[in-house]
Amino acid sequence: MNKKDVYRQILTNREKGRKMLAVLIDPDKNDLRDLASIIAILKTCPPDFIFIGGSHGVNSTDSIIEIIKEEIDTSVVLFPGDASQFSKHADALLYLALLSGRNPEYLIGQHIKSSVAIKQSGIEVIPTSYLLIDGGKMSAVEYISNTKPIPRDKKEIVSSTAIAGELLGMHLTYLEAGSGADHPVPTEIISHVRSMTSTPLIVGGGICSTTAIEAAFNAGADLVVVGNIFETEPEKMTEFIRWVTSFNEGDTSEKRDNFIHPDIISI
Repeated sequence: MNKKDVYRQILTNREKGRKMLAVLIDPDKNDLRDLASIIAILKTCPPDFIFIGGSHGVNSTDSIIEIIKEEIDTSVVLFPGDASQFSKHADALLYLALLSGRNPEYLIGQHIKSSVAIKQSGIEVIPTSYLLIDGGKMSAVEYISNTKPIPRDKKEIVSSTAIAGELLGMHLTYLEAGSGADHPVPTEIISHVRSMTSTPLIVGGGICSTTAIEAAFNAGADLVVVGNIFETEPEKMTEFIRWVTSFNEGDTSEKRDNFIHPDIISI
């Protein structure tokens, strides 16, 4: 059993007004041969978290996590596409409920399939509202889950869904535009969800520049997830991670002002 307490790391950083970056490694797209170059970069410039997961079930999740943890001390967090991607070797598991869709398989079905193994492993489980937002093209999540994303101009629906997740006891809210999205989650949606909820806010999908990261942070994201661009431009890992470090060393007064909505009481 791992003892890193990832959720506490997120809360502590958020309380300090410190923004976070997670590097997403997709076992669907990165085999063991690709891993050496990624590890070499992350050893010299570690992110806050390493997320492991993809939309398809693969058999290499265990091996990839074990290799990463042998080389890097950064917390490894499962971001699973389905029950087959569970691994007891990770430090934590985002227990995703795809609340933007109405497919029961991704609201509770996959959870039931993996629940006994998860319970027995002792892994840290972080219940997470997962909301798919239209990123301009069909994403793998949309196709595999057979659900529709929430339209980009429906911020009220996104916020209402996020609030429902919070009331159900979810610890995190994750706004997802989809891997390789043409457009990231709109800042209007991020800021609206931030103003209406108190759970830490994760944003991912379609983020290909430090400008996009900054826009998400300034809109209210606590943690940004980047992965797809690193598959073709791995050198950007160092650029993005160092940029976030510099961002956190700047003036945090505005970030703290946006930390939590005064009318929201955490459940």
